Amino acid sequence: MTAGMAVVAATALVLSACTSTPQGDGDETPTDGGSSDTGTGGGSGEAYEGTDKEDLGDITTVDDTISYSLGEDEWLGYNGNTPETYSTYNSVVNDRMQSGFTYFGTDGTIYVNEELGNVELVSEDPMVVEYTINDDAVWSDGTPITYDDALFSWASQAFVDATATEAARAEATAAGEDPEAVSDVPLFNYVGGTDLGDRTSMPEGEPGGKTFTLTYDDPYPDYMISTMMQFPLHVAAEQAGTTSEDFIAAVEAEDIEALRPVAEFFNDGWLSPNPGTLPDESIALSSGPYMLSSWQAGQSITLEANPEWWGTPPATSTLVYRFAPAETQVQALANGDLNIIEPQATVDTVSQIEAIGDSVSLLTGPSLTWEHLDFNFNTGPFATSLELREAFAMCVPRQLIIDNLIKPIDPEAVVMNAREVFPFQETYDEVLETSYDGRYDEVDIEGAQAKIAESGVAGPIDVRIGYSGPNARRTEQVALIKDSCDQAGFNVSDVGNPDFFDQTLPNGDYEVALFAWAGSGQITSGQNIYATGRGQNYGGFSNAEVDAAWDTLSTTLDTDEQLEQIKIIEKVLWDELYGIPVFAHPGVVAYDSTISNVRDTTTQSTVAWNAEQWVRAN
Repeated sequence: MTAGMAVVAATALVLSACTSTPQGDGDETPTDGGSSDTGTGGGSGEAYEGTDKEDLGDITTVDDTISYSLGEDEWLGYNGNTPETYSTYNSVVNDRMQSGFTYFGTDGTIYVNEELGNVELVSEDPMVVEYTINDDAVWSDGTPITYDDALFSWASQAFVDATATEAARAEATAAGEDPEAVSDVPLFNYVGGTDLGDRTSMPEGEPGGKTFTLTYDDPYPDYMISTMMQFPLHVAAEQAGTTSEDFIAAVEAEDIEALRPVAEFFNDGWLSPNPGTLPDESIALSSGPYMLSSWQAGQSITLEANPEWWGTPPATSTLVYRFAPAETQVQALANGDLNIIEPQATVDTVSQIEAIGDSVSLLTGPSLTWEHLDFNFNTGPFATSLELREAFAMCVPRQLIIDNLIKPIDPEAVVMNAREVFPFQETYDEVLETSYDGRYDEVDIEGAQAKIAESGVAGPIDVRIGYSGPNARRTEQVALIKDSCDQAGFNVSDVGNPDFFDQTLPNGDYEVALFAWAGSGQITSGQNIYATGRGQNYGGFSNAEVDAAWDTLSTTLDTDEQLEQIKIIEKVLWDELYGIPVFAHPGVVAYDSTISNVRDTTTQSTVAWNAEQWVRAN
């Protein structure tokens, strides 16, 4: 919630959360998730009860086209693992043509992708993970997928650019800043930095081989989703003017200068700065069921079945991902211009979908994306005053927000009182027993006024609530908060704007940030959000007890120990008021009822998580 992800992003990487988009936002682990429809499409057959990809038997690819959309954002390039390209909208295209060793089921359960191979924990002390690649696995140019590609994935997450780091620290010194505060500059512009390399030693395997092992320095709970095997080494090496053999030798020697040309290609060569111009098919290879076909800037990008795909054939030959603004999607679905949509869940959107009639199927249910209000600890009235944070928490009308904006879509929706577990997960009540006593469940204006008086700060106290706009649901939330909290002595203003994630949030131009984290099945992603100095801890919160709990949680495979640390983290985050959780987002998917195997998911993988199984009834 890549981590988590806020909804600018949402792929199953070994990241923490990523930031969210105008449509919705997320980060976490589930055990259950319902919907209002079976999701099998067309009303035929029994609903599949599993949360993994259903075995559909023998598949023959149908010559047909299915169009879908999540939003209007343009595709940015084949390499969706840079900070600039890591997003839900990029992943929804790239995940169709980049196989991983695992995938997230509809409830966040992690499943091995047997099409690519196998992942097995072969030792816990030391922690050793063995990977086996399918003997038939090849890139779309026919080149075998091997250990070489795994080593490339590891290297892209392992090396520091000492020259760039030294220059950055010299620049900080010249500006009168602390050079030691400057983080190491990664050689590869990988969104997760050098995290994988920091945790493990170099993968062990034979060049050209189909097996390898990864040894971790400490136990790592999220080892199943460590990103391996996304990009073809032989392409990057050739484009950089070297060879795979020389690259492997450079990795073994830790020769940064020899690695630099490949890193430069990784950083820029797989991006697409000119919308509408696809990268040459010789460099944008597929290891999945689909491959790039065509791109109309501002309109759509088309994927065709990969003729070299060795796994279960895709059910439909052509997928078209349309760049469709949220406000146009329901009408496009009704017109047949779109076959599948996943719009933001609002009362109006659901009503419009239901009005279309039986030609369209609707899926709704909880998701692992959750709304939250985060305080700014770097500057402003909340930075040093727990009393003011408590006062604000007392006046935020969380139940009213759920009743007005969420329950009409998901009648089972409740106020969310945790961050690392969700109301529909089995450990939720157990975590709350020790971490939260219900003190902010109901609005208490008098209590809030008393807390403001206790703080000694004269009111009214200006509070700018920032979010990524336009977003009708968040605008309504801020209006409800203002109606309540202004009575307590605050002066709430709505500063939602399109540049929230690019400028408002990183620049700290807010007192309270309203957005969401998008989740999956990751265990350690929250460390990047709540631990001191971490990349997604935008508000600058710092607490030694929370830091220590995350250090313990992120280095143990013991699920009971993980749960105990989550309880500690949740209690401190409530006691110190990092922020205020509000609700788990309801998910909404609508689709042409003649299409089978459309299944919603609680995770950040989007409805397209099993797009290769979509097929229209004859």
